Amino acid sequence: MRNSIPRIVIAGTQSGSGKTTLVTGLLAALRARELSVQSYKVGPDYIDPGFHALASGRPAHNLDTWLVPAAKLPALFLAEAGDADIAVIEGVMGLYDGGRKGVSSTAEIAKLLDAPVLLTIDCKSMGASAAAIALGFKSYDPDVNIAGVLLNRLGSATHETMIRTAMEAISMPVLGAIHRDDALHLPERHLGLTPTTEVEAAETVRKMGEAVGRQVDVEGIVALAKKAVTFENPDASLPSQSSLRMTAPPEGEPLAHPLRLAVAQDAAFSFYYESSLAVLERLGATLVPFSPLKDAALPDGISGLLIGGGFPEMFASDLAANASMRQSIRSAADAGLPIYAECGGYMYLLEDLVDFDGKAHPMCGVFPGRAAMTKKLQMVGYVTAKMQWDTILGPAGTELRGHEFHFSQELEREEPVRPYTFTKLRNGATYGAGQQRGNVLGSYLHIHFAGCPGAAGHFVEACQAYGKKADQ
Repeated sequence: MRNSIPRIVIAGTQSGSGKTTLVTGLLAALRARELSVQSYKVGPDYIDPGFHALASGRPAHNLDTWLVPAAKLPALFLAEAGDADIAVIEGVMGLYDGGRKGVSSTAEIAKLLDAPVLLTIDCKSMGASAAAIALGFKSYDPDVNIAGVLLNRLGSATHETMIRTAMEAISMPVLGAIHRDDALHLPERHLGLTPTTEVEAAETVRKMGEAVGRQVDVEGIVALAKKAVTFENPDASLPSQSSLRMTAPPEGEPLAHPLRLAVAQDAAFSFYYESSLAVLERLGATLVPFSPLKDAALPDGISGLLIGGGFPEMFASDLAANASMRQSIRSAADAGLPIYAECGGYMYLLEDLVDFDGKAHPMCGVFPGRAAMTKKLQMVGYVTAKMQWDTILGPAGTELRGHEFHFSQELEREEPVRPYTFTKLRNGATYGAGQQRGNVLGSYLHIHFAGCPGAAGHFVEACQAYGKKADQ
């Protein structure tokens, strides 16, 4: 495994500074220069990486020191980069924002990967104060290598000159000056950007690449990225990029039973980390994608089912209309099929889903209760999930690190006994969460199997056991 790659972090002063637009455009501009570029997103984000992938032509990855231990992250980063010429890392929120005590902040990731940082500043309605902001960010933590700035949403050439002059006064390099252009706007809704699975974004991404190519010093950014130093002693036990995704068991003893794992993947369910799925494949699972929206039933010959998060609320009527699929999943649950569901997948397994207009739509009915959409964010943040008894992810007492982010609330007909106790990282609050029924486990929790390989192994073992029993 290589021990270095040219790399750059694109950070912001706050959410909404334009990081995703700039990064997406930069990826497209680098690709147009025939460079192989690997993108990353800091934090537990499933949507921005979709735009990255459109621009770069490669799957994007996430970097998060809560979901994956910091000690493992450099090696995982290098493995995911593979043979890429350069890595571009998009930050989250403001540079120093993260979980409690700055966990998984962009600054923490930049220091962990020893990567130079370009600070994106939204310059709308601002002049020389932009330089004061840059100076404050640079002095706040001298260990963060802020190597330059990207000036965004400039109103005119005069506006650009004014801020460039101020940046020169503090010896802050300007690597890009992007003028306001509404044509580069990405569609948004309640959880952020609208996923690429639902919008035709290719033309917008192309325009972003052209805009960045004209207004950003792409060659200067590449030169800056090449100054990143070699990593010291990355964990060589992690796999190379070529083995991150496999369709066969690893070398050695074959699986006692072939394992076909169905994975819900369509416009309603698209929240998966590539490297998380790769862990399941390295354990011997063959992933079998299917669509709860369009397919009539679960795939044949499966030994397990994974339903990730997504936007079932935006497709509630279509999911409800596919009664044969809902019945197929309910019958599989009754037969003991191991099923693991996260957030949107959990909502799909409840009895019904109430959309933003207050209309109820029948869902799978594996678990009692309903999910009701609200106009207010119900939960966002890191949590620790402790299992109260044995589940398909591990024995009682197992603790998983995860993340919650949802606008829906679960309404119970009667309070179920919860398989998890969640503890919020930010304030230490605890509460029961999720439901379990036989071999089915679901909750609002999002996890990354690279950060909890034991849970992945336990899930695969449960699926293998089911497959053996089904063949007897």
